[in-house]
Amino acid sequence: MAAPQPAMMLPRELKHESIVLNTKPTASIQCTFAQGSASQKGRSVLVVFLNGLMADKSTWLPVMAGIIRGNQDGGYPSLLAYDRFGQGLTDDRDPQDQGREPGYGHDVLDVAQDLHQIITQISEDKMKTTPERVPLIFVANSIGCVIARLYADSYPGSVAALLLLDSMMANSNFDWWPDPDSSDFNAEELPADVDIEILREQRAKFAAIFAPDVVNKEGLDRRNVAELLPHSDRPRLCGPGNRRPLITVVEHDPDRFASESLKVFPNIRLRFAKKLMSQSMGTPVSLTRKYSNQMWHRYNQGLLKITDPDLVTGPIVAKNCGHFVQRDDPSLVVKELMLLLAKLRL
Repeated sequence: MAAPQPAMMLPRELKHESIVLNTKPTASIQCTFAQGSASQKGRSVLVVFLNGLMADKSTWLPVMAGIIRGNQDGGYPSLLAYDRFGQGLTDDRDPQDQGREPGYGHDVLDVAQDLHQIITQISEDKMKTTPERVPLIFVANSIGCVIARLYADSYPGSVAALLLLDSMMANSNFDWWPDPDSSDFNAEELPADVDIEILREQRAKFAAIFAPDVVNKEGLDRRNVAELLPHSDRPRLCGPGNRRPLITVVEHDPDRFASESLKVFPNIRLRFAKKLMSQSMGTPVSLTRKYSNQMWHRYNQGLLKITDPDLVTGPIVAKNCGHFVQRDDPSLVVKELMLLLAKLRL
């Protein structure tokens, strides 16, 4: 098990500040930015770190620090991490949520549009150039990988590389296990330590916590994610110069993830349960190993096909890492990002 990250002194190059989007002038977003020194043919490079739902920009700080400290001589690209509206240090809500259904104010396409505005303003105000002259590298975790893919597809030619860390399965509603009410259900295929009652409880728990229609703190509506990205292996992406982007796919350690899934949840009344679930009801390791781990691995294999075969790496198993790879092993993320930069000669 990877040790928790200790408190660390951050390089002075990392600046914490607010940014007000020109498109949403009544609210501000908290970000961490480092002005880079690496360039290629006069073009500055921007690495953008994209959060999941349950881990804010603070989890990227050790990675950002590692990039800066490891490249003092050769230069490093500009680095940006930020907390979306309603996430982490960004207290302001998305202004467009006003008047919309509570909890479902904006979706991942809206987030991608906000990201484009952030990149535009950072390019112009901080890097003193135009966004068209800024090759982007996305380092993303969980639903951040969904945002990265949608951005690259919406703004073709802008993203030179993607480092995808345990991507959310965009085409899944987190219904990973057999449905005991299905006509083709076969109880004999279940692991030996799992009966139908346990299966029903696990399905109910995951539906209550992770289903796309469950409201989150951000008010980020996930209900259309599967419709927007129904396949892991497409759409294929277009990078700068009509070339495909470099892509590295990293996935969780299946044993670590299984052990984390076994951990207890607080008592919670599930939408489909008549009583509070016991604190001892973690996900059996056998269920995770037989179903969710295998499904996730197949999804990650599909991600390798959204670019050309000679431009992909992975899926790399992040040893001793759970879902939040950047938290559990920031040095691995630094290493893989440095390899991408070297391949791009940035």
